[in-house]
Amino acid sequence: MDKVKVGLLIEGYDQPMWVFEMLKKIVADDHSVISLVIIRNQHTDTKKPEKESFFKKIIKNRYRLAYLVYTRIENYLFKPKPDAFEITDTTEFLKNIKTIEVEPISTKFSDKFSATDISIIRAEKPDVIIRLGFNILRGDILRAAKCGIWSFHHGDNMVNRGGPPGYWEVFRQWKETGVVLQVLTEDLDGGFVIDRSYSSTDCISVNRNKNNYYWKALSMIPRNLRKLHTMGSDNFMEKLRADMQVPQFYFNRLYITPTNFEVITGLFKIYYKKLTLLIRRIFTFQQWILLYRIEKKSPAPSTSFFRYKKLFPPKDRFWADPFIIFENNLYYVFIEELMYNSNKGHISVFTISPEGELSTPQKIIEENYHLSYPFVFQEQDDYYMIPESMENKSIDLYKCSVFPDKWEKVKVLMNNINAVDPTLFFYNNKYWLFVNVRENEGASEWDELFLYYADDFKSDAWTSHPQNPIVSDVKKARPAGRIFKQNDQYYRPSQNCSGHYGRGMTINRITVLNENEYKEEVVQLIFPRWDKKLISTHTLSFEKNLTVIDGLYLRKK
Repeated sequence: MDKVKVGLLIEGYDQPMWVFEMLKKIVADDHSVISLVIIRNQHTDTKKPEKESFFKKIIKNRYRLAYLVYTRIENYLFKPKPDAFEITDTTEFLKNIKTIEVEPISTKFSDKFSATDISIIRAEKPDVIIRLGFNILRGDILRAAKCGIWSFHHGDNMVNRGGPPGYWEVFRQWKETGVVLQVLTEDLDGGFVIDRSYSSTDCISVNRNKNNYYWKALSMIPRNLRKLHTMGSDNFMEKLRADMQVPQFYFNRLYITPTNFEVITGLFKIYYKKLTLLIRRIFTFQQWILLYRIEKKSPAPSTSFFRYKKLFPPKDRFWADPFIIFENNLYYVFIEELMYNSNKGHISVFTISPEGELSTPQKIIEENYHLSYPFVFQEQDDYYMIPESMENKSIDLYKCSVFPDKWEKVKVLMNNINAVDPTLFFYNNKYWLFVNVRENEGASEWDELFLYYADDFKSDAWTSHPQNPIVSDVKKARPAGRIFKQNDQYYRPSQNCSGHYGRGMTINRITVLNENEYKEEVVQLIFPRWDKKLISTHTLSFEKNLTVIDGLYLRKK
């Protein structure tokens, strides 16, 4: 189809920075064009309401005073950078685009457009209208664009509808915060879901929580405009309708601005938990350790974690991200080793014999930036490694010249990319690179899994999968080790970072993998519940009879 014609529904030209960055992405892409701005009439001569006295404001908001005070304190104490809500003037950016001023019929919560305004809007034939302002929309305006009005619900509409956005997840200490992009219907927050995503909830600050997932969410509209352009409007809308055939009942309350009691009790829960952690840190510290088991009977992953032996590093460092190579009748375990005094990781290796004898880890790769996740693999007679090098904004390939301790960088596979935990997989005569990517500064790198493919693993021209991101869910996106095969099925271990980093692991069965489509299904969730001192576990590796995982352990100082 031709370029997607996009209309913007805005209250004024002053917009938060996340909106401005989203509009820049739409303009930069070659599949869409912003062809129409629909703005509330800026020149209507309305009588200004009488200014309320301070006393009247107190009386009027007496049941919500704690929330108002809390919001002011938050704005003073927690100022995330970059700030998604920094106000930006978009006048220059939008000045050459056809603009229609409208005067909707407004009630306390909703706006209804006149037949004249709708007729003018329809005459411009927008494919999509993006709602970036106005109240709840009612009436024929919902059908003024071919593919409807697209709007964010900054929350998981299966869990919490209403608002304020990003608040209840923190004050109820929910593990994740959702965001939904939908085509609006008369059913408030119950429209056709175009896309949804989940981030880990910041358990302390509403401002930080909102900032993170607003930065991430801004990419959802440009991505789906691209899909609309590729699929065509009829196929795109048909798929949305098909996805909505299963009834979705919402059974929770409609959330509104919290009462004084709800704010006070919520703050007590948050800071009681924080105080408990601070007291615990006086006597203990958290350290990533390794846990392993050698199965004597059969070459398969050891599935009973309570049987694993613990391998503790010295207290000045941690060990994590194990990957195994079996060579010369020894297990070579490659790990991230991070020294606390420099807070910078390097790659080390140690050996485990089939009888369980261990060597001391030795440093093998160090750069002037942080390295981790040493994804090591064999290709014919050579060994290669793709460690994580997000701090360098690159994905690099290393080759081993003398196994296991001499390595040299031989290729930059991708540059100018904020990517973590690259995981290579050879399947159907192609190399598939799974990697978590943070597209927007200010968002988290835990949430979104991207997939690239090439005919040669040494390529520097990887093709982006059309479904990218193939996963947008903090509970199962980030890789947690190499993809493995068992009983003719392929499984992708991933991290569950809901609540906190590396909280657990998710085992996903890959059901479809080709150049056009990717599907996987969750088969098991793994949490470190076999030991009360374990807080997290986030990497799984096995080779022949040895299985190694890592864990965040609570140790005495």
